[in-house]
Amino acid sequence: MFTVFTTFLLLGLYSFGGPAAHIGFFQRAFVQEKKWISDDDFNHAVALCQFLPGPASSQLGMYIGYKKAGYLGAVAAFIGFTLPSFALLTAVAMASSSVTQNSVVDSLILAAKLLAVIVVADALWGMAKKNLTSAMTITIAVITAIWVYFSTGLLGQILPICIAAAIGYGLSYKNAEPATTQQAISIKPHMGILSTFIILLVVLPLIASYSQGLNLFNIFYQAGSFVFGGGHVVLPLLQPMMEGLVSESTFINAYASAQLVPGPMFTMASYLGASIDSLHPILGSLIATIAVFLPGALLLFAFVPAWKALFAHQRLKHSITLVNASVVGLLASAFVTPIMTSGIKSWLDIVLVVVGFIAFKQFKCPVWLLAALLFVANYFIVI
Repeated sequence: MFTVFTTFLLLGLYSFGGPAAHIGFFQRAFVQEKKWISDDDFNHAVALCQFLPGPASSQLGMYIGYKKAGYLGAVAAFIGFTLPSFALLTAVAMASSSVTQNSVVDSLILAAKLLAVIVVADALWGMAKKNLTSAMTITIAVITAIWVYFSTGLLGQILPICIAAAIGYGLSYKNAEPATTQQAISIKPHMGILSTFIILLVVLPLIASYSQGLNLFNIFYQAGSFVFGGGHVVLPLLQPMMEGLVSESTFINAYASAQLVPGPMFTMASYLGASIDSLHPILGSLIATIAVFLPGALLLFAFVPAWKALFAHQRLKHSITLVNASVVGLLASAFVTPIMTSGIKSWLDIVLVVVGFIAFKQFKCPVWLLAALLFVANYFIVI
């Protein structure tokens, strides 16, 4: 367990680049070098983590830890990989709330917002190319974007995802191959873990009003339960739920700051939790971080016993295809508001975003360097 923790802690210190890069780091470290897991098992685990809601790279890390040292190994992998970004973002949030505004801080905030526009645009473009491959998927994405833009609250975010899943499952009825008796029997998740996930999903909203800590845990647990597509997608789910708890500027800064640290993007929850006025920053950060990662972990270990039959089920695969299309629409709506409306205020901002996007996309400019260049541009030109 200690070996798992120290190995993932080291990876958490330098794993920049988002989920795709993290999977590459894991493949090299645990398949090629340490041989903790076979290549086939690794590929199957990646597919399962992409199929389930939650942070794919963190779920993959927990699975590798589980294969090495059981459930305690999974916990050790999660803590080790998440600790660096959790600590950095908690510290940044605490510093942001105590530093007096000046030209340097103003420039950092402006650079963070413009960076968020560039990174979300890149994520949206990549997800659209991957998931919008037919007239049906494009239609689902467009309807979702319009619906989310004009709706409010959590239901407005989750309802189109649920409807897309139901449509996909229903439309695939005629084309689906009949499941064999063996397949039908083998799709049996770990009911104890799955029941825990469902109970928390249902009960937490009922008791959230009893304390600010429970309310915060409920918000991040609900968001983590419906995130298909990685850290970028947690943004539109969290935004309406955090209204009144943090300012829009704080929300955007949390997302932008998560781009600048190694480890999982879901640790933007650490920044947001530390920014809640009515809770101690470290306590708020801990609650938010645990809550946003917990659903993905529970779902992962609930479905590990059934993943082979799960991927052989054609109707479920088609359902997830439309869910992914709906997620693209969800992110598109968030890109318009609050990302663009908060980040772009002048023609110069548009120029910086266009130039920054070209540097990021075409010339592979690292996120940290892009953030530094945006800061310099804002400090010496805008200020």
